[in-house]
Amino acid sequence: MFINFDDERLRFDASNLDFIVQAYRELNPTIPFEKVYLFFDEIQMADGWESFIRRIYDSECKNIFLSGSNAKLLASEIATSLRGRTIQLEAFPLGFDEYCKFRHLDNNYVLTENRILLQNGFSQYLSKGGFPELVLTDFQFFDETVQEYYHVMLYKDLIERYEIKNIPVLKYLVARLLVNTGKPTSINKIYYELKSAGLKLDKNLLYTLTDQLQSIYFIQRVGKYDPSLVKTELALEKKCYFADNSFLTSLNFSLSNDQGKLLENIVFLWLRSQFPFGRGLFFAKRRKECDFVLIDRDKPVALIQVCWDIGEKATLQRELDGLIELSNYFNCNQLVIITSSTEREIVISGKTVKIIPAWKLMLQNRFYFEDNLTPFPIPIA
Repeated sequence: MFINFDDERLRFDASNLDFIVQAYRELNPTIPFEKVYLFFDEIQMADGWESFIRRIYDSECKNIFLSGSNAKLLASEIATSLRGRTIQLEAFPLGFDEYCKFRHLDNNYVLTENRILLQNGFSQYLSKGGFPELVLTDFQFFDETVQEYYHVMLYKDLIERYEIKNIPVLKYLVARLLVNTGKPTSINKIYYELKSAGLKLDKNLLYTLTDQLQSIYFIQRVGKYDPSLVKTELALEKKCYFADNSFLTSLNFSLSNDQGKLLENIVFLWLRSQFPFGRGLFFAKRRKECDFVLIDRDKPVALIQVCWDIGEKATLQRELDGLIELSNYFNCNQLVIITSSTEREIVISGKTVKIIPAWKLMLQNRFYFEDNLTPFPIPIA
């Protein structure tokens, strides 16, 4: 049973929500209600829904799926309202494997014709992103649609919801985070930039706005990993990524040609979809930096660098240096460089580094480890 509570013909509140259950039983008297799957969209539109759902869950049916607009109801608030009766699931824009299904691309890249189509498709996916509506309409009105998404998220999900008054500061923060995609971002530095421009604000406002941007899934942040849990939890140095590559290319046209940033953001999204609520996904930095550290059971199990082109010797060496230094420090030997097109293996300092194109790796819907935590390694043709 599916009900969209945003339908203007439906006006439910605590006094009549039980009519839903009564009506279903009258229409389907032979179906046990405990076996029914209930899908309630925009549930926040019905006043008093919390008590209704709690009662149905406790006494009638466990198969309940709730969704609601960020402007009215966050997933964390659903969990609070239902007092521990929930399992939260995150939904992201399309991954590349899903994009290929939407575009009817055969992912059998062994065939030359398919391989070319997949590479061309990835180029479009890299710059246009994976919002389903845009993919299904062949990216018609791309900029206009993305701008509309941006304004809805900024004004309805954020400004109206949190009653934000200092909108110029918010817009400047978003612009700075866009430019700094994939780099450690100093909120302190942004504060002094705004202060020198003559804007009055409390530094804590910037930290609050950043948290709120993450709460509505407009951005996602990655913390710096350290073997000390305390240092990891308290680390102020974080990288920022955006919910879809379309935001990068449509909101800042200079990023349209920055293929390195686009590639790192899209790899982040692919990894982030595999780590619920960001647990287990970090970056690392000592003398050298590693773009992503994957953690399983509090142990680093893979180190990943992202680089568009490693054709120049100096560029390749920089990426390898970061992997080797942190591989020794973390005692982690699954080492990967994700590129636009290069594919090979390099043995250096007694360690094997796998280099694989992003388009091929992301045809999988997950990252496969090599330490028996999961069954299959990264494919190298």
